[in-house]
Amino acid sequence: MKKILLCVPLFLLFATLFANCTQQQQWNAEQRQSLRDALLTYRQMIYLENLTDAEFALFSDEVAASVEMSFPVYTSFTEMPGVSDSVDQIVVTTIVGNLNEDAHNMRNLYPYPWLVSQGILPAGLDHGQQRAFYTCFASKINTAYNSMGAFFNAILTGTGSQSQIRSLGQQCANDLFSWTVTDVEVIETVTP
Repeated sequence: MKKILLCVPLFLLFATLFANCTQQQQWNAEQRQSLRDALLTYRQMIYLENLTDAEFALFSDEVAASVEMSFPVYTSFTEMPGVSDSVDQIVVTTIVGNLNEDAHNMRNLYPYPWLVSQGILPAGLDHGQQRAFYTCFASKINTAYNSMGAFFNAILTGTGSQSQIRSLGQQCANDLFSWTVTDVEVIETVTP
């Protein structure tokens, strides 16, 4: 019993030292805010530029939490070579995760006004009709691409993929609203 009583103060001392060490490793409020401020530079990305301020705040909180979880020691994070590449990867992973979670997040990649301006959707659709379109569109994207990562790479790589994605959107518009988009080829001739 005396050994246990002697061990209790030693255990408390160890627990206090351990708690102090882990607190030194955790990020403080200023460091977290600095990271969130740095994430504002990502606001120009196609998915992120269409988020409202509240949606972007939630997104940046999610990214900041992922960064802090992946790199619990702030100083080692800031001194790491390629720190911006690591943040880029977490941002892209978070975007892909958001797209996988809810098909309606496709509206951030392909906003309704842009789809109308491109002639893919008719103007005047209500929220329910837009949601039905984005659900259909996400389903066709998931069928056409074996992963959200492959889809995201297709967005970034080229126009051939963009025309396939546009075609999938047009199919959904036709299925839901009987909205048929006809591409008309215009041939100019020069008469001498």
